[in-house]
Amino acid sequence: MSDTPVPADLPGFVLAGTASGVGKTVATLAVCRALERDGRTPVAAKAGPDFIDPSHYAASLGRPSRTLDPWMTGEDGLKRAYARGADHGDVCVVEGMMGLYDGDVSTATVAGELDLPVVLVVDATAGMESIAATALGFRAYADRMDYDVDVVGLLAARAHGGRHEEGIRTAVPEEMHYVGRTPPLDGLDIPDRHLGLHAGSESPVDDDALDAAARHVDADELLSLARRPRVDAPPERPADPAGVTVAVAEDDAFRFVYPSVRERLAARATVESFAPLAGDDLPACDAVYLPGGYPENRAAELASSPALSAIADRAAEGLPVFGECGGLMALGETLTTADGEEHAMAGVLPVSTRMTDGPVALDHVGYRARRDSLLAPAGESLRGHEFHYSAATAAPDARFAFEVVRGAGVDGANDGVEEYRTLGTYAHFHAESGAFDAFLEAARN
Repeated sequence: MSDTPVPADLPGFVLAGTASGVGKTVATLAVCRALERDGRTPVAAKAGPDFIDPSHYAASLGRPSRTLDPWMTGEDGLKRAYARGADHGDVCVVEGMMGLYDGDVSTATVAGELDLPVVLVVDATAGMESIAATALGFRAYADRMDYDVDVVGLLAARAHGGRHEEGIRTAVPEEMHYVGRTPPLDGLDIPDRHLGLHAGSESPVDDDALDAAARHVDADELLSLARRPRVDAPPERPADPAGVTVAVAEDDAFRFVYPSVRERLAARATVESFAPLAGDDLPACDAVYLPGGYPENRAAELASSPALSAIADRAAEGLPVFGECGGLMALGETLTTADGEEHAMAGVLPVSTRMTDGPVALDHVGYRARRDSLLAPAGESLRGHEFHYSAATAAPDARFAFEVVRGAGVDGANDGVEEYRTLGTYAHFHAESGAFDAFLEAARN
């Protein structure tokens, strides 16, 4: 591969909210549907660390979604992740996280680093002219606080037609663009639970309702606002997939995988998927990856899976095994569900987990490697994110690969429980973090 930068020539825009819960995900799906009706091929991306919203994009569009998180990927990785969307479409719709300016790695940060315009999604359930005033305030705040972000448009979420919409439309100032609304229709609500919304495969948005909502979105206006990022993406290093097979668990217990991770593994190894909950045994492989998911919802079935027994046996023989969050839970001694039932897990790692009533951790994380491990050499820093409703208790003599610089980890100071060549973390990592390159090198060796 040459050193020529990858052109980040995919035009796009950001759909940012005033806060969490204003209807950004439904708006993103409706906008993408409207663009499809206009003859375009949209790809959807998500600012910040999120597995669930992108699962709705994939269910609706049939195309992979990009995770745009400069904390996890770095600036170069952010640009590569965005540019890769051009492989699957001709315009990118980026859904923001929380409110536009919320968080130290905010939606505004992502929009600024990529130089993408922002269309503000405002919940119009109980407002008219004030909705436009809110949007104008978000635009003015960028200048006042010296944010490198351009709020150019307004999409009214949960807005009725007629006088309601007209009151919003006529109040939008001339320096901003009204791009439409999503109506309050049955079938557009996505149920939620711990860890967020139901995934796209579980509770997809009603297709007819989405079609109806898309009719109220002005695709031409949005396309007139879209623009290309100002900086090309640095190239990735050459890939060598020969001679390595990685077994990747994929079912309800292990569903949280970034598309970039799947692609990185597939570019550098042969990937064999298996479903422990379906009774699959462990495929022949040189390493095992257990992503996060919902092991707590299927703990009894997971406990009886032949794959867990096989992983325990192979781990004791020195097979590299990496478990993220739900994978950590499955590799531990026991998992106690929210109703108090205790289930034996693989028993590879000296740690037990129990479900809690509320979130234990929700943040970006930063780690420093204490020693050479499956994911990083000694002294190297890793960045990721954590989001879990479980607490872990490690044995007094448990070995930890990482010192926690930021975040909670297993016990507030440590993460990365190690045994044999098996490692489990509460953190999730992006392909651009370097963790999976080290993991594949361990498999190769």
